[in-house]
Amino acid sequence: MILLKNILNGNARTDILVKDGRIAAIGPQLEPVPGAEVLDGSRKAVIPAFLNMHTHAGMILLRGIHEDLKLQEWLNRIWKIEAVLDRDFMYWSTKAACLEMIRCGTSTFNDQYWFCTAAREAALEMGLRPVLSFVFLDSMNAETAAAQREAFLSLYERSREWGDESMFAVSIHSVYTVSEENIRWASNFAKEHGLRVHVHLSETLKENQDCLQAHGVSPTAYLDSLDIWGPHVIAAHCLHLSEEDIRILGQHRVNCVHNIHSNLKLASGYRFPYQELRDAGANVCLGTDGASSGNDMDMLSHMKTVALMQKAWREDPSAMHLQELLDCATVNGARALGLDSGVIREGAWADLSIIDMDNSYFLSPGSLAANLVYAAPSQVISSLMVRGKWVMQNRRIPEEETILEGARSVLSQI
Repeated sequence: MILLKNILNGNARTDILVKDGRIAAIGPQLEPVPGAEVLDGSRKAVIPAFLNMHTHAGMILLRGIHEDLKLQEWLNRIWKIEAVLDRDFMYWSTKAACLEMIRCGTSTFNDQYWFCTAAREAALEMGLRPVLSFVFLDSMNAETAAAQREAFLSLYERSREWGDESMFAVSIHSVYTVSEENIRWASNFAKEHGLRVHVHLSETLKENQDCLQAHGVSPTAYLDSLDIWGPHVIAAHCLHLSEEDIRILGQHRVNCVHNIHSNLKLASGYRFPYQELRDAGANVCLGTDGASSGNDMDMLSHMKTVALMQKAWREDPSAMHLQELLDCATVNGARALGLDSGVIREGAWADLSIIDMDNSYFLSPGSLAANLVYAAPSQVISSLMVRGKWVMQNRRIPEEETILEGARSVLSQI
């Protein structure tokens, strides 16, 4: 048990008791519980831990290798490197990614990458909650498509033994890398077995133009014709959408993930239709994308850029309210995954970030949210709790040096 005493939660100071992985009680001056670890929160604040809803964690050791390229050229070069990577590389690379995510207050990440069992092992050892998936990417080759279905079924059977500390999902890479047969097959399997589907959608104008040429419709409409959409689908990017695309995504309550730094850096675009998707009924979340394209896994940094870009291109300072921004980084992601997380509420999972306010960033009477998002670096996140267990305390993460050495040992593969 852990008792947070006199800690700032929103606009008020309170006590929070954590027991059996969940928030057991919230209130002023809670009675001390025998055996509970007590944290003095008098110069601290608490927020829900972030959920990174679209990333490729294992790409972190590929960071900075290919720069100043548009998406397709960047992908062609990255795929050649990925072809020689192995399970050991993915294990240590994911551990390194977890180091960064922990330091930035992330409890849960929705991953789409190779060797997902190695990534799962790494994430669980670090104390994070991973969502891992088998990635369908058959390049429209019938033989490859059949082999991937067979490999997926084998992995699915293994995943049925996983506990609730992780989740298994289906990834359909994109409309331009996966055959119609496998899109239909994977989508139907996910629906029949209650799995989430993770897909890239309308990341670039070229993707839209190629889909229009191949199928006569946008990627959103094409996938709609294949009956893929639903509240179990997590669609990454969703950048170049028509009014009809937005209507379709909203109607089906799709979870749309904004990845601002990657989109800006690859020059894919910047006019993410947040308000339109929200108003249509879609659930908008945030993600960092992989560290090879967006270069960092800092959700707090992404939040600031998201808000500033929305305000700038709409020429409206009220375009992205702070609470909505925080929701996109927390509870909206939890909703997409069906998790009782992303909120500070009795009964919810104790996925919590502790903010150190003993610095210049929080001296003003401005709100916690404003000072955190617009002024503070992620280094003010001093401790992180996932499912009621500390994975970082006072910026210290167990075995960090071992992880860095392990990551260095596999770099020779690149």
